Amino acid sequence: MVACIQVEAAGTGFWGPARGSRSHSTEWDHGDMPQLPADKLTEKIGVLTRREAEARVLAPLIAALSNEFGRSRVEAILARTIRSLAVDQGQSLSRQYGDSVEAFLETLRFWTQDDALEIETLAQTDTRLDFNVTRCRYAELYKALGIADLGAILSCNRDFSLIEGFNPKASLERKQTIMAGAPCCTFRYRFPQPEPETGVDAADCEAETRCS
Repeated sequence: MVACIQVEAAGTGFWGPARGSRSHSTEWDHGDMPQLPADKLTEKIGVLTRREAEARVLAPLIAALSNEFGRSRVEAILARTIRSLAVDQGQSLSRQYGDSVEAFLETLRFWTQDDALEIETLAQTDTRLDFNVTRCRYAELYKALGIADLGAILSCNRDFSLIEGFNPKASLERKQTIMAGAPCCTFRYRFPQPEPETGVDAADCEAETRCS
């Protein structure tokens, strides 16, 4: 049965290019990125507030750099960099919470904090997570700031890279987004089948390897 809920978070850039393909590999060389201290800011302020702060700094910088080097070139560099950061964030979350569907759901509280998203959950199993986002305050934020055209790069494009870092065997398919003008965002995650617990203790293992 479809459950329509508004997630109220207590506590990860939510998902969000307006592309309909499955997760893809980033082309950025992590060796080009400086080593930074552990990032705890998202856990403190939530993703929506963080994205607003980032956008207010990046928007004029992007405009200035575009005047010097061309918009397409600047956006391409920005997109690659943000995807690389999203992979790193996914890996960091996975180390802290695990890489299962349940663990992924737990991390979403950062993205939904401050009623940033309204979510309609369609299906959830050990290998599947399907939901629609029916309201996205990230899209509203970028529109209000006059940079709706940057929303996909600054937020939506992160989603595929985030899940790639979180669980390399998982995938995301999303055919539409509110950011691109659709009435909802369609998130369809697939996770690998969890490995079964063997239930064999050390004594049994020793007995099985003992010569008869």
